[in-house]
Amino acid sequence: MTWLNNVLSNSKLLWEKHQDELKPVLILASVFLAIVLAIGLHRYFTFYASYDQGIFAQLFWNGIHGRFFQSSLSSGLSGAVVHDGQVPTVYYHRLGQHFDPIQLIWHPFFALFPNAATLVVLQTAYVTAAGLVLYALARHYLKPTLSWMIVAAFYGSVAVVGPTLSNYHDLSQIPLFMFTLFLAFEKRWWWVFWLMAVFTVLARQDAGVTLFGVGLYLIFSRRHPWAGAGLCGLGFGYVVLASNVFMPMFSKDVSQRFMIERFGHFANGNEASSLEILWGILTNPGRLIGHLLGALDQKIFYLLGQTLSLSFVPLISPSAWVLISTPLSQLFLQGGQSRFSIYIRYAITLAPGLFYGAILWWSVHQNSFRPRFRKIWTGFIILSLLVILLKNPHRAFYFLVPDSFQPWVHVPLTRQWEHVAQVRSLIQQVPSDAPVSATTYIIPHMATRRAILRVPFLQYRDDDQQVKEVEYILMDLWQLNQYQSAFREERGYLRDLLTQTEGWMTQKNYGIQAIADGVVLMQRGVPTPPELLKTWQELRQTYQSTLRK
Repeated sequence: MTWLNNVLSNSKLLWEKHQDELKPVLILASVFLAIVLAIGLHRYFTFYASYDQGIFAQLFWNGIHGRFFQSSLSSGLSGAVVHDGQVPTVYYHRLGQHFDPIQLIWHPFFALFPNAATLVVLQTAYVTAAGLVLYALARHYLKPTLSWMIVAAFYGSVAVVGPTLSNYHDLSQIPLFMFTLFLAFEKRWWWVFWLMAVFTVLARQDAGVTLFGVGLYLIFSRRHPWAGAGLCGLGFGYVVLASNVFMPMFSKDVSQRFMIERFGHFANGNEASSLEILWGILTNPGRLIGHLLGALDQKIFYLLGQTLSLSFVPLISPSAWVLISTPLSQLFLQGGQSRFSIYIRYAITLAPGLFYGAILWWSVHQNSFRPRFRKIWTGFIILSLLVILLKNPHRAFYFLVPDSFQPWVHVPLTRQWEHVAQVRSLIQQVPSDAPVSATTYIIPHMATRRAILRVPFLQYRDDDQQVKEVEYILMDLWQLNQYQSAFREERGYLRDLLTQTEGWMTQKNYGIQAIADGVVLMQRGVPTPPELLKTWQELRQTYQSTLRK
């Protein structure tokens, strides 16, 4: 215990010496933690967390019961189910979709509080802790006031707050690991440096791309070429091994789904490995240049959003450009429009390079940090926070900001909480271990069980490899109806469920057992009481009439 006493004693001395300097940073971190955690938990408890939150809750729940990285919800997204029409399995290993074994170190926290809300706390804690490490990193070069502004910019960044308010995701750990890696490099704590490099790649298989950019910076800046070469080798080697060796051991999803969905324009068929995609990129320079230079307006706005809270300083920092070169190229080479969304999880992977690059730029331009510029910078941080509020990422501020103005779509807070009570009353009627199929926003609240699917999936393959049907179906049609007038996805989902429910009653032997505020509970093998059948027919007619408007 001597070492612990020494640590505590040194920490006390450090606090007494620097408490005036550290108080503003701790206040910033506390405010960020309190506000983001409150909004995130409110989003979860009012049924706005969705499918991915349920996936990770089931992964963690299976993990603490010894069934590591298994998920029937992930199976529902697998190529075997989506493309081949197979039945989802309860023993499907998600490592075939995303290789993120670092999640194991967080399992003990989930074991203490086995609830999907725990993941909201963990994700917010990762990002809050990353801001504190960022301050220590900034102080290596900068004066306290400038370092405070860097941290304020981090906690106010659109690309940080948006992904933190989303469903739980593995990339939320990247800023914490990367800022610690940068700090360890500056302090020459080499064992911490390499440990964080390993943690980074273990956070997700494609995080090696981010690490590769850091290696390029260390090489080109000549600050430590050998360490840079090591990072490039580790980053590239791990991406190749994980996507071509480790992940195919569990499923073919990386080549059948994810490579094709993101980089299929560089593939020659319906299936491709990461090495084949890389070869397609290198052997098609015209297509490569076209994707890098195409949609320039969207890319410019994306970079402006990424650097807004930093008053755009990274855009004039050569170090920042090198640090983000590979993850930014990866984003720009992908297909689809979501790559340009600054509110989803991929955006947060650029934050470490941008903020470290900003610190390096300020280290040689500290004289430019004058009171007038500080006011301008503060204005940009406030503007960034306003953008977050008005854009309402992941419907986190649904009670403040309408989801649509034309047509008008807004769910008042009091009305949503009334609905929450009804949803919870029906969830409580389902046994905690019963196989269930539910709509998207109910899934996170029922995910801590062996077999759970998303409606309309009703069949699953159990641990004995027998195909079975779920015992219960729980659908929140009211929630879909609130948004269907403005959003095509909800409109189509509601229309399908109204039709399919009739089929489940007549062909699949499911009977309605409860209807509360547009939430429908069905049970297999139990007939629908006549009074509930009448209620269902009236509800169905009401929602069909809204669909025709």
